Amino acid sequence: MQHEEITAQDNSSTARHFVLLGFSDLPNLQGFLSGVFVIIYLIILIVNGLIIIITRIDTALHKPMYFFLANFSSLEICYVSVTLPRILFNLWTQNRNISVLGCATQLCFFLILGATECFLLAVMSYDRYVAICKPLQYALVMNPKRCARLAAGSWLGGIPVQIGQTCQIFSLHFCNSSQISHFFCDIPPILKLACGDTSAHEASLYVVIMVVGAVPFVLILASYSKIISTILRLPTAKGRAKAFSTCSSHLLVVVLFFGSATITYFRPKSSHAAGTDKLLSLFYTVVTPMFNSLIYSLRNKDVIAALRKLLL
Repeated sequence: MQHEEITAQDNSSTARHFVLLGFSDLPNLQGFLSGVFVIIYLIILIVNGLIIIITRIDTALHKPMYFFLANFSSLEICYVSVTLPRILFNLWTQNRNISVLGCATQLCFFLILGATECFLLAVMSYDRYVAICKPLQYALVMNPKRCARLAAGSWLGGIPVQIGQTCQIFSLHFCNSSQISHFFCDIPPILKLACGDTSAHEASLYVVIMVVGAVPFVLILASYSKIISTILRLPTAKGRAKAFSTCSSHLLVVVLFFGSATITYFRPKSSHAAGTDKLLSLFYTVVTPMFNSLIYSLRNKDVIAALRKLLL
């Protein structure tokens, strides 16, 4: 497999194009990888699409929990669509060029949707907290107007910060190379191409990531500490099992998302390697969304019952 080379005009100029190397170091597996990614993409689109449909047409699912689940399914479709179509395009055409504007656009949407996922997972944990810890007030607290506002805040809350973050990254000059050793435009591999010392930029960028990720995560931990405390005080084992079953799927998704993202971005620099970075990124950008859709569809009795009514 030939690597496409793009040479910068001089050391002080900004690159006009990048080359996403992706999986070019695995020439014999291009067809296999293409097939695997197509299958994963179809699973994510079909399962999440069905979840969106059933939460709209099945009156039994007209509850805040499933309203947020429909939003989460929409988010997962958007999230994987930022990276997977580009991966497939590169594999099918072997054209790995991407313009600076295209790269910036991909990164911006990736960051915005990543922030949305953090916020939406926090909102979903709050919904479970109210349902389990304050059941008599649930209908009043999680009324349709408040649910709509929480969902809108999740979708829109990260936009200004992440647009600013993207602009900051692409205000740098890129002269070290034009080859991104990754399958999509992500912060760490792009910063490696920048000229000069980028430590100040890296520090400010990771502060933003920490705030966008850490604040929702702390809220999730606070919600679940209250939830677990309430569940343990329930008098019967059946009641405890029923209460925990309503939030176990969400808890699994939280662990998968925050766990994989933390390992990817916050492990020591000395342990960073292009192959390892790509593998970890592949897990949280492609594999985790597939697991999320399967977790919510296969572990939820109401969703399974609605799917049976729709499909059978």
